[in-house]
Amino acid sequence: MSNAIVFNIQGYSIHDGPGIRTTVFLKGCPLRCQWCQNPESQTSQCEALLHAELCEGCEGCVEPCPRGAREVVGRAMSVAEVFAELAKESLFYAHSGGGVTLSGGEPLFSPAFAAELLARCKQAGWHTALDTCGYASWHSVCQVLEHVDLVLFDLKHMDSRQHFAGTGMPNERILENARRICHELRVPMWARIPVIPGYNDSTDNMTATARFIAEELSPSLPVYLHPYHRFGEGKWEQFRRPAAHRRFDPPGESHLHGIRRLFESRGLNVFRGGEERE
Repeated sequence: MSNAIVFNIQGYSIHDGPGIRTTVFLKGCPLRCQWCQNPESQTSQCEALLHAELCEGCEGCVEPCPRGAREVVGRAMSVAEVFAELAKESLFYAHSGGGVTLSGGEPLFSPAFAAELLARCKQAGWHTALDTCGYASWHSVCQVLEHVDLVLFDLKHMDSRQHFAGTGMPNERILENARRICHELRVPMWARIPVIPGYNDSTDNMTATARFIAEELSPSLPVYLHPYHRFGEGKWEQFRRPAAHRRFDPPGESHLHGIRRLFESRGLNVFRGGEERE
């Protein structure tokens, strides 16, 4: 049975797929997004927050911590342990058409665990969703998506050099995986676009993103715009990674409205992240 490092299991989640859901957040991600809202998710190890430093590689197995940790972020859990937590909310899934979403970090960073957990969720009759940045081998994608009902796919920048500048990785593999998921695996998908002013919010990039979705994926894909917010900024200091963080300003409402109209001009159905779909 596979294990993974889980840093949060969030019940009553209503924005990570249809219905009432539980979202499981796994540590470990191949990207290093400068605006990341969950920098604690980037490394694949447990981490202990000390009063003045960060102890990486902590296994969270000593209570109390001899070094005075305030909090251990991440816990090694088996599929059975996570499934037992998810089962506590099964009535909500049944009555709302909800289920379980794997997020992170990047769930495809732990493909064996993700596949095994999602397979058990499917066997229980729960709807399954995967929140992914799309940067993974095609083997990992196929291994996990065999058990997925919905993919929440992030598109951060259409220019590969700019994508690398903002995330530490190019985008060719991401875009190719998006195409193949749509046209080979045919798993339903929602496109998620973080709107990061000064990075990816230009008219040229948003036009290219809308064109890619409408012409190379499907014009029927729902598009969710997720405006940058500052809720996660304090975590960068807390986890002693300020050098990797770039400060951004949230986008204004009029600017968001213009981006939304740009996508709608391509015939796409656009929602703001956090909105309920009709």
